[in-house]
Amino acid sequence: MDKKLLLKSHFHFIGIGGIGMSALAMGLLKKGCSVSGSDLVKNDETNKLEKLGAVIFTSQVRQNIEFVTSKFTNKLINFVVSSAIKPENEEFSYCKEKNLLIKHRSEILAMLMRTYTALAIAGSHGKTSTSTFLSTILELCTRNSSSITGGIIPIYNSNCHLENTKYLVAEVDESDGTIDKYKSDIGIINNIDFDHCDHFSNLSEVISSFKSFAKNSKKLLLNFDCETSRKNFYSNCRWSNSTAQNVAYAIIPTEINSNYTIGKYYENGNFISNLNIPIPGLHNLSNITAAIAASRMIGVDFIEIKKNLKYLKLPKKRFEFRGQIDERSLYDDYAHHPNEIKETIKLGRLFIKQKNNNEFQKNRLIALFQPHRYSRVKQFNKEFAEELSKADVIYVTSIYGAGEGNEDKITSKIITDLIYKKNKNVSYINNYYEITNNFYELTQKGDLILNMGAGDCHNFWSILNEKIIKINN
Repeated sequence: MDKKLLLKSHFHFIGIGGIGMSALAMGLLKKGCSVSGSDLVKNDETNKLEKLGAVIFTSQVRQNIEFVTSKFTNKLINFVVSSAIKPENEEFSYCKEKNLLIKHRSEILAMLMRTYTALAIAGSHGKTSTSTFLSTILELCTRNSSSITGGIIPIYNSNCHLENTKYLVAEVDESDGTIDKYKSDIGIINNIDFDHCDHFSNLSEVISSFKSFAKNSKKLLLNFDCETSRKNFYSNCRWSNSTAQNVAYAIIPTEINSNYTIGKYYENGNFISNLNIPIPGLHNLSNITAAIAASRMIGVDFIEIKKNLKYLKLPKKRFEFRGQIDERSLYDDYAHHPNEIKETIKLGRLFIKQKNNNEFQKNRLIALFQPHRYSRVKQFNKEFAEELSKADVIYVTSIYGAGEGNEDKITSKIITDLIYKKNKNVSYINNYYEITNNFYELTQKGDLILNMGAGDCHNFWSILNEKIIKINN
C-alpha cells in the first residue's frame, strides 16, 4: 500500500489493547492514518493510543462498526483482527455478515515491513528479547531504525517506534501459522520448539511454518546451538555460544553471574574482542549474539556496537525485578513453555547462588506459575512438572484459558500431582488474591519469588502492593 492510499485508509482494530495489535495501531497513527479500535479492558496501550488520536470503544458490539462505517465514509475502511478474536465476536461476525474488508494483523505488519529494510525476528523463544536488543543496538549505532515488537522496549518505552527510517526491526509470530506472510531482508530464527498445540499438531508442522519464513527472507540468520534449526535449515550466517568453528558469529562465555556476562567475540572463527554485557543468563547471551550478528550483517561498525552494549536492557516481564516486600524479592517473567521455565529457574538459581555467598541465611527459590492455555497444559504437563519441580517451593494457580474451550476438563491439578512425585513442596492455589491473603504464610524472608506466565499473572505485584498498603495503614 503506497503512502497516498495509506492516508486514504482507516483501520479499526477488534481487540486493540493486545500488545501486538496496539503496536500496529500506534504505527499506523504515526504514519498519519486514522485509527479506531475496541477492547473490553482499558490499559496503558489503549490510553496511549487515545492520546495519539485513536477512537477507543470499551465494548465490542455491532454499533461500533456502524459508527465507524458512517464516520469514515470518505476512506477505505480495514477491519483488523488477530487469531485471538473468535468468530462469535459481535463486531467480527457483523463485519463478515456485511461483507466488510477484514484483514489479519499479519497482513498489516507485512504491509508496513515492505516499506523498510526489514529485520524480522522469529523463533519459539526469545523473540521479544532479541527484538529489544537489536532495536537498542540499531537505535544507538545508526539513529536510523524503527521497531514493532510484542513487548515494551526500554529505550523507547513502547512496543512501537515507527519513523521514516531505513531499518525496521519486526517481531513476527509463528503461533497461528501466519508467519508465511512476512518478507524480510534479514530473517532471524532464534530456535524452534514444539508449541502452540492449539494450532500445530507436531514439531514437523512448526518446522514447515518456519521454512516458509526462511524462503521469504533474502538472508537467513540461524542459531547453530538449536538442534532443530541446525538439522532442518542451512545458512552461511549462523551464531553460537558453544563454538567459534563453522559459524559466522560467536560469543563464548567466560563468566556469567547475576549482574553481567563476559565473553569472547568471534567472527568467522577469528577472535575479535572480549565483551562485557550487562545482562545475565545464557539464553539472553544467545539473543544478544543474534542481535550483534544481525547488526554486523547490515554493516554496523563493531566498535560502535561494543561501545553501546552497556545500554542493553531486558524488555518488561523478562526476569523483571518488581520490588521487595519484607526481604522477599519478586520477579516477573513471561515464561509459559517448559523450556522457558527451565531457563528462568536457572537464572533464578544464579541470583540465589550469589545471595547465599553473601549471607548466612539459606535463600529459597519460589516458583509461582500460572499455566497458559488448556491445550498447552494437556500437551506438556510432564515437562512442566519436570522443570517446575526444580524450584524449592512451587505454587500453581488455575489455568489462564486465553479464550480456549476446555472440553477435556483440564485443570492445574494435573501438573501439581506430577510435581508432588518429585518435590513435596507444591500446592495448588486458586488465584492471586488467595496468594496475597496468605503471602506471609506461603513465603519467608530471603525468598526469591519467580512469578511466571503469559496471562494476567503480572497483576500480582499491584494486588500485593495494595494489600500491604492497607495492612500498614
